Amino acid sequence: MSQDSTISSELSHADGMKGFVKDWSSDKQTFHVPWGKAMMWIFLLSDTFIFTCFLTGYLNVRASTRVEWPNPSEVFALSFGGDPIPLILIAIMTFILITSSGTMAMAVNMGYRKDRAKTASLMLITAAFGAMFVGMQAFEWTKLIIDEGVRPWSNPFGAPQFGAIFFMITGFHGMHVSIGVIYLVVVAMKVLRGDYEKRGYEIVEITGLYWHFVDLVWVFIFAFFYLW
Repeated sequence: MSQDSTISSELSHADGMKGFVKDWSSDKQTFHVPWGKAMMWIFLLSDTFIFTCFLTGYLNVRASTRVEWPNPSEVFALSFGGDPIPLILIAIMTFILITSSGTMAMAVNMGYRKDRAKTASLMLITAAFGAMFVGMQAFEWTKLIIDEGVRPWSNPFGAPQFGAIFFMITGFHGMHVSIGVIYLVVVAMKVLRGDYEKRGYEIVEITGLYWHFVDLVWVFIFAFFYLW
């Protein structure tokens, strides 16, 4: 029997309802993507829609408000005994997150090399960067709320919507970073303990997907909210 006739025979057996049921029940994969990674991608896609709605709403409010929008360079300036430096804290926060993406990528590389010590160390360093970011964000919030009097319903710098949008967007992102820090520490401890020696280190890549997403979202927040 030729190869073409064999293929035709196999296709004929797959026809009809019985063939459909057999294929469906055999749990075939189309793209051969592990379930953990696929579920993370689906979660990140849904989160992308949420952040897109937040940023789109912000752009709409800013374009439609009749009151002058506060100047981010003035609102987020810090003084170290001299003239205020515009966006200095935000620049440091951005640098920290970008650096953490590099350490996370190195952790994934070490994970696939099955180097437990380096993988766990790099993940903990990434978590430390994330904790530093959250700490700086807490300082930023404290300064705006206590020293500047910014509220979700008003602020002394201009448009009253500024406070509500700022706390909503940065707070939601800060919550993601905080969850990511906990996630990184838990996975790093399990890596160090050797829990993934038999199953493989795919979980490190899945954790990296989440962390890179959080970093990428911050780039858009930084561009749209702080630089415009």
